Amino acid sequence: MKKYLSLILAALLCISMLAACGGGGGGESGGGDEEAIDVTVTVWGPQEDQSDDNGRWLQTQCEAFAAEHPNWTITFVYGVCSEGDAKTNIGTDPSAGADVYMFANDQIPDLIKTGGIAELGGGTVDTIKANNSETTVNTVSYDGGVYGVPFTGNTWFMYYDKSVFTEEDVKSLDAMLEKGKVAFPLDNSWYIASFYVANGCTLFGPNGGDAAAGFDFSGDKAVEVTNYLIDLNANPNFSNGDVGTNPDAKAFFSGTWDYQKALDAYGDNLGIAAPPSITINGELKQMKAFAGSKAIAVNPATALYAEHPEVAVALAAYLGGTSAQQAHYDTRNIIPTDTNIKVDDALAQAQMDTMSYGSIVQPLQADMGNYWGPAESMGKEIVSGSVTHDNAAEKTEAMNESMNAAAVN
Repeated sequence: MKKYLSLILAALLCISMLAACGGGGGGESGGGDEEAIDVTVTVWGPQEDQSDDNGRWLQTQCEAFAAEHPNWTITFVYGVCSEGDAKTNIGTDPSAGADVYMFANDQIPDLIKTGGIAELGGGTVDTIKANNSETTVNTVSYDGGVYGVPFTGNTWFMYYDKSVFTEEDVKSLDAMLEKGKVAFPLDNSWYIASFYVANGCTLFGPNGGDAAAGFDFSGDKAVEVTNYLIDLNANPNFSNGDVGTNPDAKAFFSGTWDYQKALDAYGDNLGIAAPPSITINGELKQMKAFAGSKAIAVNPATALYAEHPEVAVALAAYLGGTSAQQAHYDTRNIIPTDTNIKVDDALAQAQMDTMSYGSIVQPLQADMGNYWGPAESMGKEIVSGSVTHDNAAEKTEAMNESMNAAAVN
């Protein structure tokens, strides 16, 4: 019996330690029962998040985190590092890098190789999965692990003229083409995949996480899309590009970076929505834009992580948690990924909707580079008219073989 009880106590102690290292659910719970410690935490983020003009978002959130953990005496040291520079600045010498930092999700494989990013677990991952769409969670997942707390998405959607298209019209690309001119960058491989994926084509499996699966742009499902795109390109109400290259276009596809262009084009009639569905063989198929994210990471190479990983993980969870994302949206209009947050503008809603149901993760696999060229070539050939219904099957299979031949080599 004594041996049995000792095993139970040991198991409970192990569970307790794992829960601590797993972090909290975004800083929503207090820390009054935590062990008293005195630590220095280095945090990196972009300059915009630390400026007075934007309410010093990073400092404000770190101070709020400290207030929720009264038994932890924390000294914060701040550094400037944009999300896009994290891979370089952390990878140079992870042990000298920040304990917690912000990064773009496509850097995960490189950060793992340099030992500058920790796999998260426990309650932190549970909360990430509970508060974000499956696509968003997949943007920070790699080889079965979760490596960051996402706080904003990166994808594209649709801008349109509300005087031409109704909210019902914009649910279907085919319905839109009956009423006005629509522009789409068909010769851009970051966009064209949305049609093929809509009809069941995959890049490294359904979730983009299976390197061995390669690219599946083969068979009838892919040929059907190629035939659809041939007809789309021939439609007099379709134009390749966007409203900048096609001023007559009453709808075009881009991301937050082109909001001003859309506003200049459509003014008070500007509407914004997730990508529409297309109709193939009489069935509606949801277009799927490539998606990524920006997230908060924990650096396992620092002294803080070696001594008190629970502090670093809890801070990352807090900075990517609901309250911090709400503040990010309020101060800088950083569109949240947290589905608990109610946004009050069409731009934010369109991006959140796209991340929720109108996108797939742009795969992080090393062989993803073998997709871009063949996909771009297909788009350009469709636009030029060299891909026809007579050779659609042949051209489609050649695209698929080219992607996968490059992956094998």
